[in-house]
Amino acid sequence: MKSNANTNKKQTVLNGAMILMAAVLLVKVIGVLFKMPMTSMIGATGRGYFSSAYEIYTPIFAIAMAGLPVAVSKMVAESVALSRYQEARNIFRVSKKVFMIVGIAGTAVLLIASWPYTALVGKPKALPAVLCVAPSIFLCCYMSAYRGYYEGLRNMKPTAVSQVIEALGKLVLGLVFIKIIIVAGTNSFNNTGVVFGQKVNDLTQANSIIMPYAAAGAVLGVTIGSGLSLLFLALHFRRYNDGFTGIQLADPQESKPDKSLSSEMIKIAIPMVISALVLNLTNLIDVTTVQSRLKSALENNPETVINMFRASLEAAESKKLLNLSVIEDVSSYIWGAYSAALDFKTLVPTITIQLGVSALPALATAWAIKNRDDIKSSIETVLRVGMIIAFPAGLGMAFLAKPILTLIYGGGNSADMVNVVAPMLVVYGVFTPIIAVSTPITSMLQAVGRADIPMKTVIGAAIFKIVCNFALVGIPGINIYGAVAGTVLFYVIIVSTNLFRLISITGVKINWKSIILKPCISALLCGVTAFAVNGLINIFFTSLSARVMSFVGCILGVCLGAIVYAVCLLFIKGVAREDVIVLPKGEKIAKLLEKYRLLG
Repeated sequence: MKSNANTNKKQTVLNGAMILMAAVLLVKVIGVLFKMPMTSMIGATGRGYFSSAYEIYTPIFAIAMAGLPVAVSKMVAESVALSRYQEARNIFRVSKKVFMIVGIAGTAVLLIASWPYTALVGKPKALPAVLCVAPSIFLCCYMSAYRGYYEGLRNMKPTAVSQVIEALGKLVLGLVFIKIIIVAGTNSFNNTGVVFGQKVNDLTQANSIIMPYAAAGAVLGVTIGSGLSLLFLALHFRRYNDGFTGIQLADPQESKPDKSLSSEMIKIAIPMVISALVLNLTNLIDVTTVQSRLKSALENNPETVINMFRASLEAAESKKLLNLSVIEDVSSYIWGAYSAALDFKTLVPTITIQLGVSALPALATAWAIKNRDDIKSSIETVLRVGMIIAFPAGLGMAFLAKPILTLIYGGGNSADMVNVVAPMLVVYGVFTPIIAVSTPITSMLQAVGRADIPMKTVIGAAIFKIVCNFALVGIPGINIYGAVAGTVLFYVIIVSTNLFRLISITGVKINWKSIILKPCISALLCGVTAFAVNGLINIFFTSLSARVMSFVGCILGVCLGAIVYAVCLLFIKGVAREDVIVLPKGEKIAKLLEKYRLLG
């Protein structure tokens, strides 16, 4: 068994975060490359079935996983800090057993809940997709034992590579399965008038049968991608192990017994499990409430709801993707459009969440030895870098909402939903900075041993979210946009409360001017620049198609906006030296910027 010489070389908070963020950014690009053709192939209605499967999978998976990877990372980091290397390895061995049991239980729960859930939300056709995603819970749980162990060792590379492998598997296999199912169903309809054993009269009926199975094919690609990721981690550990030397493992300090380690692991995880249980049960209630209230709004006043989206719905109907007289079709279409907006809402937070993953073991160590300088540095680094990333990305999405959506969904069966999604994207873009730091702040509270605070905060915020959604979505004139308002309120409550408590507990004095004001000013100039450039493209290049103009406008707007953002941020000294040195040739860049006094 080979030893990886770099494994024990601990990465700094930013080093590790940069590795994870680069991987997640690549995963997001792959995700767009997957969802863009997927949505084009199966339309908003099929996307609704795909999303329905994920809405039941996500809470069960999150509850099954809550706290355990964090507990493993925290326990391993503390053991290594105390030079208890054999204990660290024992923690990993025990965690695999625990994760296997939890993964099997999670998969079983999803299989059992699949039929009642699809019946409850009024989408029985989503059942094949739910069944296909169920094995992914076991696969992801087991692979998280490896990820938690390496993260505790402050080696983020195996996690990063496994995430990319998982995404590539989803991209290739998911699209292949969709194509196979659609071609098989369409050919069967054209040749025999029968689709998957059911007699149909026209193409609309045929697509009504094909799309749920095509969505299931997309989900099956996701599940197999998880299996490939787990295979990589197992082979990587077998080849490189954890890098501990024989001398380190021969340390006379006796490791805690397995039972004690598993008990400690579970004890650390319990507050996070309760928090995730509340959060995800709330999300599950939220999903069912939003869809049922949306259906209620359609039943009570269909004209008001349909008139809000009439152009988009009629365009979809003309493509034989839905029937305006069928409430389930219209509801699934609007829900599918909302799901597309959620993809953008989670784009930046999925990247910034890696700041919390990387900071947790470092902050836990600093808190244990009461190193106040490292505590302050870890907290400020997470908040500052989170804002530097989230402000331009979020405001950029808000200013360029329609061009971005036209570029991504402007072709095939999904072009009609752009006008439905655009207002949602504007709102989520504006509130992206708040959403982006939600999980990293929670991770930092967990690192200082106060996982109970996020648990209490989630309970309060969840109540407001459910009430808001129930009250607003049922109003025909608001309908799905009420869910957007509830989501924004939810994150505002969580971030404001958790951040206040984190600062109170640690006693850290935050430089708000550097963390919020400077990135915000720079990002506003960035957004205005991008919006102006896109507007000029639309004025002077009217001969181009809408999608081509969106492409040119987005590319030039983003590039020039990024330049304006970087220049402004440097001139107002919004970047610190430690933010620069993690970049390629970072030391040279930092020296050059320091020479001209451009670093804060």
